[in-house]
Amino acid sequence: MKRINILLIVLVTGAFALAFAPIGKNETNDKPQIGLEIGNQAPDLKFNDPQGKPIALSSLRGKIVLIDFWASWCGPCRRENPTVVSAYEKFKDSKFKGAKGFAVYSVSLDQNAEAWKKAITADKLNWDTHVSDLKYWSSEAARIYNVRSIPMNFLLDSKGVILAKNLRGPALHTEIDKLVSK
Repeated sequence: MKRINILLIVLVTGAFALAFAPIGKNETNDKPQIGLEIGNQAPDLKFNDPQGKPIALSSLRGKIVLIDFWASWCGPCRRENPTVVSAYEKFKDSKFKGAKGFAVYSVSLDQNAEAWKKAITADKLNWDTHVSDLKYWSSEAARIYNVRSIPMNFLLDSKGVILAKNLRGPALHTEIDKLVSK
């Protein structure tokens, strides 16, 4: 009988400890776990820009970052690009709580480099962080971020933690505006 009581106490204590364990944190250093949900550390990406130079997402740490998945051949993406451009223009020099500016990390699912470059110019995507592996739907970035349709985006804080995702139209401006120092 005493063994059953001891076993019961151990099980209840273990269950109690698990119930109050922090969720979404790495136990060793209190950093959010890497993942794709709000509150997770966004997985790092490193792909080439149109000139062949690799750019890591992590190189933008310290800024509020919008990871924007799109392609030159995607009609909805091209219609959403003016919203992304206006957000970039409005917020690139803003003062944020705990961040130094705003950046867009554009990830293209193109397979034709010339079409990609022409769309960047035509849509006036005037930031420096455009990347692609030119693998269309086989894009490694799309695989890592579980992208099944585009446009798709993730808004990150200055430490690379996901704050919001799939923001379109006025919702993009609204969410970024919440982060601006007043």
